[in-house]
Amino acid sequence: MSLFAAQELAVRFGGIKAVDSVSFEVRQGEVFAIIGPNGAGKTTIFNLISRIYNPTSGRLMFDGQDITTVPPYRIAGLGIARTFQNIELFSNASVLQNLLIGRHCHARASVGSQLLFLPSTRRAEVSHREKVEDVIAFLELERYRDTLIANLPYGVRKIVELGRALCIEPKLLLLDEPSSGLNVEETEVMGFWIEDIKKDLGITVIMVEHDMSLVSMVSDRVMALNYGRVLAMGTPAEVQGNPDVIRAYIGGEA
Repeated sequence: MSLFAAQELAVRFGGIKAVDSVSFEVRQGEVFAIIGPNGAGKTTIFNLISRIYNPTSGRLMFDGQDITTVPPYRIAGLGIARTFQNIELFSNASVLQNLLIGRHCHARASVGSQLLFLPSTRRAEVSHREKVEDVIAFLELERYRDTLIANLPYGVRKIVELGRALCIEPKLLLLDEPSSGLNVEETEVMGFWIEDIKKDLGITVIMVEHDMSLVSMVSDRVMALNYGRVLAMGTPAEVQGNPDVIRAYIGGEA
């Protein structure tokens, strides 16, 4: 069953077609990878799904709902979470505080009840803390719980950003180059987390990635882009062996 679908998606920036008539579906419970050279339109598609950009044409469907015109501030509440290629965390806050930010879209207490810290607000705060502690345990971040982000190594920060996205309790998780800046060992660990997120948490993943070893390790299907258009779609092996994909990456004859 399809959880997400892009239908003839296109976006222009002036005279440049960043995404040109791209259509694809993401099935419930799969890891779907988007690959391609720099400038192929990968992150632009993420920005369209996140509603940071508005498409010039086409439709975005999520969980049976047309989200093409949904405002960006509603996306997390619908069940779509995202990480970024460049880590977007609060450096002077602790791991716990950063993860609690992921619960913001589930906050229902009024300003008055928060100021008075009514029993309903206290119960909600306990519930949010329990959800965050579950994520801390899942990602094995217990020893970093109270550590400031500024004092953490880069690889741990990437896991914390992943954790903050999980605190949203998403149905669809968008991972923008999760291996960016990681060494080989850290990339392998990230692959294990992605597999666990799919198998243990049942979360569907769309991943933009350059590291083909990670793509091959975790992806069910892959879509290759170049100049905003779809070059190939299929299993990791099928796409990596496609002559058009090879030409796009290395140039010349395949």
